[in-house]
Amino acid sequence: MQCSWKAVLLLALASIAIQYTAIRTFTAKSFHSCPIPSPVNCSLSQDTDAADRPCDESPTFAYNLSRKTHVLILATTRSGSSFVGQLFNQHFDVFYLFEPLYHVQYTLIPKLTQSKSTTDRRVMLGASRDLLRSLYDCDLYFLENYIKPQPVNHTTDRLFRRGASKALCSPPVCESLGAVDLHLEEGDCVKKCGTLNLTLATESCKEHGHVAIKTVRVPEVSDLRALVEDPRLNLKVIQLVRDPRGILASRSETFRDTYRLWRIWDGTGRKPYNLDVTQLTTVCEDFWNSVSTGLNRPLWLKGKYMLVRYEDLARNPMKKTEEIYDFLGIPMDSNVERWIQNNTRGDRSSSKHKYGTVRNSAATAEKWRFRLSYEIVAFTQHACQQVLAQLGYKTAGSEEELKNLSISLVEERDFLPFS
Repeated sequence: MQCSWKAVLLLALASIAIQYTAIRTFTAKSFHSCPIPSPVNCSLSQDTDAADRPCDESPTFAYNLSRKTHVLILATTRSGSSFVGQLFNQHFDVFYLFEPLYHVQYTLIPKLTQSKSTTDRRVMLGASRDLLRSLYDCDLYFLENYIKPQPVNHTTDRLFRRGASKALCSPPVCESLGAVDLHLEEGDCVKKCGTLNLTLATESCKEHGHVAIKTVRVPEVSDLRALVEDPRLNLKVIQLVRDPRGILASRSETFRDTYRLWRIWDGTGRKPYNLDVTQLTTVCEDFWNSVSTGLNRPLWLKGKYMLVRYEDLARNPMKKTEEIYDFLGIPMDSNVERWIQNNTRGDRSSSKHKYGTVRNSAATAEKWRFRLSYEIVAFTQHACQQVLAQLGYKTAGSEEELKNLSISLVEERDFLPFS
């Protein structure tokens, strides 16, 4: 009993020594050396003289910022999003996916339409964000949770619009292609490539320097805040908007059954009593809310948001595309330039598919003026007056003014990215 206090003291000292060693080991493994003063560039510099300087940020954050640029094209149906998607799809170093959130929507809310309530439309947002995060990390296996029937051995023939993604229609994902098949049409891709191997697709994604995804299934940019602020991503949002009058005209022609009552009004001059006006007003409300968020320049969107009007892109596609790539910090390659030159000067017969992109872009942007009756135009202008003014779209006071003003219905605006 006389030496018990010595034993206690020794045990205490031993405990302190063990804890000290553990702390030293943990901190040694938890911090990387930073070659240059900026922690953002921690993994890029070859300056070995400063190898012992510690990084202020976590290694995961620094690594992912330097690794890829993640692009999200935020749009609505018939706003020119397929065209904008091709500006990334054609880039040799961009892995592009066309509407992967289609599978989330039709698994969780099979009957979801544009006319549903705000609550219904947001049910899928949590699942959508999880899927987007996984896809940006090149984890295409996560898609299997939503593809029906579920893929077998990571292969499927049910990926929505697989042929709209050049990366999914090229080697090594599609191994059966020859030299003459380098520029496949969307339908030919599915026929020649067969089922999609998600393992090969995942590897292809990892080999590309950047990932771009197009979606019309996220209502507002604020719905993406969790992804924008995620330090594992380097997400930049391109919000594409279009004159609501042009969107309504395009939808009425493309989705004839869904917009049947609008077509009746346009053809007879009599507004149906049961017209679903939310097919129009929902678009304008989403634009107003989302653009208001972007133009208010919240700190979480700094350097992450760019607003693009479809009409500006249609009038000068090369110049606007260069501005987009400059915002993203990605060099624009010759494939993109060549595609723009070949796909923005088509005639009326050029676009054979409702989602086609070969057309006279400037003429396409304004031809809604000859499709809609002035009564519908006036109704749209009244219902969407706030967002029309916000985005710089002029209103027409008469049918003659509507037909004569042409592209001047769009004011000159310079929506500079928030940097």
